[in-house]
Amino acid sequence: MAVTAVIGAVWRARQGRVRVARAAAPSAGDTSPATEWAARGVILGTRATFLQLSAEICAPCRATARVLRALASAEDGVAHQELDVDAHLDLVARLRVLTTPTVLVLDPDGVELARASGAMSPSQAREALALCR
Repeated sequence: MAVTAVIGAVWRARQGRVRVARAAAPSAGDTSPATEWAARGVILGTRATFLQLSAEICAPCRATARVLRALASAEDGVAHQELDVDAHLDLVARLRVLTTPTVLVLDPDGVELARASGAMSPSQAREALALCR
C-alpha cells in the first residue's frame, strides 16, 4: 500500500505542472508554425494561445477547458483553442503527447513556449501565461 500511495502522490504532483519547452528544431519545410496552426484551424492570440489537446471522453479535459476559457476571456490577446487528439493523430505523435489533456502555450507566432499535461488549475494556467510576457 505504501508504494501505491507514493505513486499516487507523484502522479498527483505532476498534474498540470508547467514545463518550459525545449528549443524546437527548425522544420524541414518553409512553413512557419503560425501557418501550420492555421492549416489546422487554430487561431492564434496576439499575446498567447493555450492549445489544448483533448479527448472526447476525458473529464480532466473539460475541467481544464473551463479554466483556460475563463483565463482567455479575462486577458487581452489570449486565445484558447482545443483540438481532438483522435482527429489529429499525426500531430499527437509529432508532439509526443502521451496524456490528455496536454496544453501547449504558444507565442503569437505559434512557437511552443511551454506545456502542461493533466488537469490545470487557475494558478497553473496563470503561471503558464506569465511565460508570454
